[in-house]
Amino acid sequence: MTDVKTAEYVPDAGTVTMFTTSWCGYCRNLKKAMDAEGITYREVNIEDVEGTAEIVEAVNGGNQTVPTLLFADGSAVTNPRIDQVRERL
Repeated sequence: MTDVKTAEYVPDAGTVTMFTTSWCGYCRNLKKAMDAEGITYREVNIEDVEGTAEIVEAVNGGNQTVPTLLFADGSAVTNPRIDQVRERL
C-alpha cells in the first residue's frame, strides 16, 4: 500500500500513524485506549493535512473512514479494537 505520498507517514516500528478527524468519536475512544496502553502514535487529522484524506481513501475503497492506522510495515487497518492494535505491534 505504500506509495510516495504514504511513505512519509509510515511510522517507526512499535508505533502507529493514526489518521483521524476532529469530530470522530471512534478516534477519540481509540486514542484514549492507546494512551491507557502506552501505545505511541502520531495523529494526523485528514481535514487539516493536505493529501492525507487521499491516503485514507486508498485504504478504504474510496471512503474517508477514520480512524485508519498505518503500521511500520506499510499495512493499514480501519477502526480497529485496541487488542488488534496491540497484536499488530
